[in-house]
Amino acid sequence: MVEISIKDLGMVYSRNETVALEGVTLDIERGEFVSLLGPSGCGKTTLLRIIANLLEPTSGALTVADGTPEQARKDRKYGIVFQSPVLQNWRTVRKNVELPLEIMHVPPMERRERADAMLHMVGLHRFFDAYPEELSGGMQQRVGIARALVIEPEILLMDEPFSALDEFTREKLQADLLQIWQESGKTIVFVTHNIAEAVYLSDRVCVFSPRPGRLSAVVDVKLKRPRPLEIRDTAEFVEYVARVRGSFEGV
Repeated sequence: MVEISIKDLGMVYSRNETVALEGVTLDIERGEFVSLLGPSGCGKTTLLRIIANLLEPTSGALTVADGTPEQARKDRKYGIVFQSPVLQNWRTVRKNVELPLEIMHVPPMERRERADAMLHMVGLHRFFDAYPEELSGGMQQRVGIARALVIEPEILLMDEPFSALDEFTREKLQADLLQIWQESGKTIVFVTHNIAEAVYLSDRVCVFSPRPGRLSAVVDVKLKRPRPLEIRDTAEFVEYVARVRGSFEGV
């Protein structure tokens, strides 16, 4: 079943007439893990923000669960994880995760139960009462993921969430994200400029050309699941990375 349908989408920023996206057409199935991959400035984050109803496209059409992105946002179908976790330093880990539930006027006991369940899921059950400054960068990003999941969204939108982390932490969080995805059944749209990351995580890798951003290739990744980190050392994985890298040629 199609969760997100994008038809001939275009985006021009009026301030400087920059063409960020041009003619993008893509269907994303419910429960699918799709990566938007491309160099900086190719429009992948712009597309993510349009899906999230944070930007309005200048042409084309986009539907989410057969409705508008605005309706999906109002129905709280989205959880969003940004490149920076944007935590409130004066609130504990638990209170940071509870924040969207407070805004939704969820009763205190239910807020606590749901926040604790999400923190267990991301492996931070020993840090309920810690403050962000007491956590590593990777742990802070886990809090951001828990906060996005606590509203029980159908779709998780992730904008380069691991790009600022060291390689060891990044790989661990990638593996953890796959486990969360497999347990939750969410649809995930993941923005990255890292080819190996996109191949490891995704069912499909959507490759964008440099500005104006066009969808230049879609690569189906048929690697078996679940995917241990060791799969990166296999010839099949290396072949997929080469195939995705090759799709940039001639763009």
